Amino acid sequence: MRTPKLRIAVGAGLLTLLAACGEANFNGQGDSAREIIISPPPPPAVATFQVTVTNLTNAQPLSPVAIIAHQPTFQVFELGAPATVALEVMAEGGDNTDLIALAEDNRSVLTAVSGAGPIPPGQSESISFEIQERFIDGNQFSVSTMLVNTNDAFTGLNAISLTGLNVGDSFTRRGVAYDAGTEADDEMAIYIPGPAGGGEGFNAERDDQLNAVTMHAGVVTAHDGLVTSALTGQHKFDNPVIQVRIERTQ
Repeated sequence: MRTPKLRIAVGAGLLTLLAACGEANFNGQGDSAREIIISPPPPPAVATFQVTVTNLTNAQPLSPVAIIAHQPTFQVFELGAPATVALEVMAEGGDNTDLIALAEDNRSVLTAVSGAGPIPPGQSESISFEIQERFIDGNQFSVSTMLVNTNDAFTGLNAISLTGLNVGDSFTRRGVAYDAGTEADDEMAIYIPGPAGGGEGFNAERDDQLNAVTMHAGVVTAHDGLVTSALTGQHKFDNPVIQVRIERTQ
């Protein structure tokens, strides 16, 4: 019968201890000894990237660059498919505002940033963006900008992997010219927004018969016999038209 007595004694001791603790709390005593401090979790580690875009053309200024970091389910454009209205606005008028807004509203996008301004021929601009470090592997970034002395030519990189980039790592890619397929390539000054024409930018009417993104065939120019063209031989371009270097700096 010893075992039951021991259990009763232990049980009574626990009850006495609990009662004492309760008494101390109700009397306002012992609170500091029982205070538990819960620290907030540390913020997620952040990775920083610097993207340097270089204009390789002779006389085609680039519009402010849009840089978008995203999951593979997002694409700025798809060859053979119609351009989004946001891409059309950028490719016809050099305005990336709608493209960045479209990206920011998409749940597959990690971040979207704009360059500070146009990039003249032969010059470069460096643009930084940040994402959480845990989003590096498996995700991508895209770059897009207009060749402003054209009707609707643009260039960039589409869905380039960020996987495996450690601090100090970098790589370089080159981009070719694309045709947005939204405006006929008549090269008339009233439809060229760059300094060669000074005409309108975006026009909601799509008068390109194809209405699909394709590789750009190049400009014809007045020197080639297109007498209505605002462009000259200096506005011609060969691929590639841009160089993009990305470096992880943090």
